[in-house]
Amino acid sequence: MKELKSERIDELHAIANRARALALTLAHNVNESHSAGALSMADILAVLYSEYIDVEKVKAESPERDRFILSKGHCCASLYAMLAEVGILDRDELLKNFAQNGTHYYAHATHTLPGVELSTGSLGHGLPVACGMALGAKKSGKNFKVYCLVGDGEMDEGSNWEAIAFAAHHRLDNLYLIIDKNQMQALGDTKDVLSLDPMADKLRAFNWDVEEIDGNNIEAIVNALENLMNRSGKPKVIVANTIKGKGVSFMEHNLKFHYSAPKDDELKQALEELA
Repeated sequence: MKELKSERIDELHAIANRARALALTLAHNVNESHSAGALSMADILAVLYSEYIDVEKVKAESPERDRFILSKGHCCASLYAMLAEVGILDRDELLKNFAQNGTHYYAHATHTLPGVELSTGSLGHGLPVACGMALGAKKSGKNFKVYCLVGDGEMDEGSNWEAIAFAAHHRLDNLYLIIDKNQMQALGDTKDVLSLDPMADKLRAFNWDVEEIDGNNIEAIVNALENLMNRSGKPKVIVANTIKGKGVSFMEHNLKFHYSAPKDDELKQALEELA
């Protein structure tokens, strides 16, 4: 079982914060929204792309590469930032082209960019496609894993629950669903819009292998992934309890930044805090 030294945990935390800083800079430069939702998932991305996903296979578009799908594609600034962090995207090109007409750096995830497996943003689409990828791997005898990150508000979509039933029926134990449970969606707290708690119990009832963790804790993310990888026969899910706007004091738990980008003074403060 993988055990990270404290120095490596600190490195991963720094990687996550660099991605947060770049994501906020991208949002600020074009006044693009979904800042807080991009911040909540940065620790998860840092762990996946630094410890589990073989970046060289992704760069080479190897058929054996692990697949990552960001179903909450409206928060793609964080994914783009992480892809730049690991050298799949060019940081300068990203800063120049993000959300600019005539480029492929759309403000919702687009598969025309290296390292992006699926164009997303219309919610509830990522997990069904991830199921198809995982089933395809099983049928063709390939050993790659499929990781799919969704938002907790996105779990309101019925297509996700159809996919959850499908994955359990086909025993897709090469499929890893990660739910960014940051407690907020567009119109308010998820518990007030449409409560799905107890989320973990529902997923267990669908015959999934479940880990529930602090999704902003690097060590907890690694331990959950290691636990799931040591078990077989069921699709795997991490219910990651996160903080919307994580890492920036005035953004944390602040619904305003679901849609708002930081202004000049706010970006300055945010970058200071993330440093």
